[in-house]
Amino acid sequence: MKNILLTIVGLFIAIGLQGQSAEEKGIEVAKAADAYDQGFGSSVTKLTMILTNKQGQESTRYMSNQTLELTEDGDKSLIVFDSPRDVKGTATLTFTHKEGSDDQWLYLPALKRVKRISSNNKSGPFMGSEFAYEDLSSQEVEKYTYKFLREEEINGVSAYVVERGPVDPKSGYARQVVWYNKDNYRLEKMDFYDRKNALLKTLTYGKYKVYEEKHWRAGEMNMINHQTGKKTLLKFEDYQFDLNLKESDFSQNSLQRASR
Repeated sequence: MKNILLTIVGLFIAIGLQGQSAEEKGIEVAKAADAYDQGFGSSVTKLTMILTNKQGQESTRYMSNQTLELTEDGDKSLIVFDSPRDVKGTATLTFTHKEGSDDQWLYLPALKRVKRISSNNKSGPFMGSEFAYEDLSSQEVEKYTYKFLREEEINGVSAYVVERGPVDPKSGYARQVVWYNKDNYRLEKMDFYDRKNALLKTLTYGKYKVYEEKHWRAGEMNMINHQTGKKTLLKFEDYQFDLNLKESDFSQNSLQRASR
């Protein structure tokens, strides 16, 4: 029933886009994408991170990720590195906020202490990858301004192309261009432009699966840095939902406990 309702909502949104300004169209698409992703409660998944340098040399890391969905504010997430030995136990806690800068902490087992990541450092690389710390935050509508650009085919599907600008002045990006699947508003591709408005990175999503007949999740996310020639591939597996996670599972104490 939920899928039918979402399809109807999507149809009305598509009709409603006619006659709107580019800014109004852009935010309507973003709101539709947000509506499609609501209701998962909490989730847990295993991740494989493959780092590739400019010479093509690879290194692999294994992680786990748990996420708690919140409606009054952005989601909370906890990422813990399981291996190899040099990063085992390193953990990152993210509180996404709909307004204002996100809160993030990093636990370093070698130092046995929690380090707060300042707003000025959130554009920095996450554990040597091509993902920035700010890329770990959930996709909250309020965090951007929007402008609808066009419709076009991508990866064999029809997509809405929307430009969005981060509201946070400390973001490392001047703007992002996002391709939303027209059928279910899942993300297909995202271009990131640096503060000088030069193309910095491209993130492509692939191997989507639908879980519990309603939650679309990408099996792979591939981030390519056009300025360094490096790339980072994330592979997701063993998604589980509605595990009765609580806010207390996402505290600084839980950050240290999870890393043991």
